[in-house]
Amino acid sequence: MKYNLSLSEASSLISAEELGAFIASIQKENGEIPWSQGGKTDPWDHIESAMGLSISGYYKEALRAYNWLRESQLPDGSWWSGIKNGEIIDYTKDTNFSSYMAVGVFHHYLITRDVQFLESMWPAVSQGIQYAVNMQAPEGEIFWARNKEDVIDRMALLTGCSSIYMSIKCALAIAEILGKQQPQWQAAHKILGMAIKNKPNLFNMIKFRFSMDWYYPVLCGAVSGAEAKKRIDKYWEKFVEPEWGVRCVSDRPWATIAETAELVLTLAAIDDLPRAKMVFSWLGDKRFSDGSFWMGVTFPDGVIWPEEKTGWTAAAVLLAWDALNEITPASQLFNHRYWAAKLKNTQ
Repeated sequence: MKYNLSLSEASSLISAEELGAFIASIQKENGEIPWSQGGKTDPWDHIESAMGLSISGYYKEALRAYNWLRESQLPDGSWWSGIKNGEIIDYTKDTNFSSYMAVGVFHHYLITRDVQFLESMWPAVSQGIQYAVNMQAPEGEIFWARNKEDVIDRMALLTGCSSIYMSIKCALAIAEILGKQQPQWQAAHKILGMAIKNKPNLFNMIKFRFSMDWYYPVLCGAVSGAEAKKRIDKYWEKFVEPEWGVRCVSDRPWATIAETAELVLTLAAIDDLPRAKMVFSWLGDKRFSDGSFWMGVTFPDGVIWPEEKTGWTAAAVLLAWDALNEITPASQLFNHRYWAAKLKNTQ
C-alpha cells in the first residue's frame, strides 16, 4: 500500500513518488545508495536516503538499502565512513554512523509494521549501538570515532552525540518490541542526554558555527519543552536567512537545503508549526528542472553550490514534508509529544 503522496503544501514541489524515484535512480544494484550518481557513500546519508525511499513507498528499494548496510557492517559493529566504487576512501569508524541504523530501521518499521524486518535487522542494530556505547566517556559524551589503526579520537561532537541520542532512543524502542532488555543502553542514553543538555564544555564548541549544533539537541529530544523553544529563538537570526533557508555555517552566506529541511523537522518536533510551514515554503523553488533539490545556494547572488544532486537532500525534504502533513505512520518519529507518550505508556 502506498500513501497519498502529493507535495501540494509548498509552491509546486514535485510529488513524493517522483522524489522516491530520484533516490532509487541513484541506488546501486547491491542496495548501496551513494550521495549522487558516481559519488561517494557514507552510512549516515545512505540511511537518510533509505528513509526517503520508505516515505515515498519504495519499500523493496528501502529493504535492499538496509540489507546492504547489514552485509557491509564491520565485525566491531561499525562501518567505514566513506567508500566510492567499492573502494574505501575514509577509514574512520564514526560512532554516529554506527548507531544511526536504528533510526532508519525503526522509521521503516513504523511505516510497514514488519516485525520480521526488525528481527532480521536486530543483530546489526544492536552491534552498531554497542559500538557507540562502548566509546562513552564517564560524563556522558561519546567519542566520535576510531581511526584506521583502531585508536579512539577522544573528541566529542554535539551534533554527532545528539544523533546518537536519537539512535539509542529508537534502538530501545525496537528492543521493547522484540522483548529485549537493554539496561546498559538505557543508562548510556540518560547520561548522554544530561551531557547534551547541561555540559556544553564536553563538546568541540568550534563546531557551534554550524547550524546543526544549534538545532540537533532539540531535534533529538535531549533539549525539550521551554528550553527547546528558548534555544531555537536565541540563535534564530544567527542561522536563518529569510526566503533562502538555514546557513550551514553562521559566518558564511550559504544556505543548504538539507539543514533547512531539518530545521523544519525540529520545529515540527516541538509543535512550532507556523514557523515550520514558513521555512518549508522557502524550499519550493530550490530545485533543478528534473525536480531534484539543490544541495545549497549562496545569497544574495543565488549561485547554486555545489551542483551535485544528492539523494539524502531529497530524503531530508521528504522527512520534513511528512512531519508537517502526517502522511505516513512515521511522521511523528522526531516529535517530542510522541516520545513522551511512548515513555509514559511503558512505565
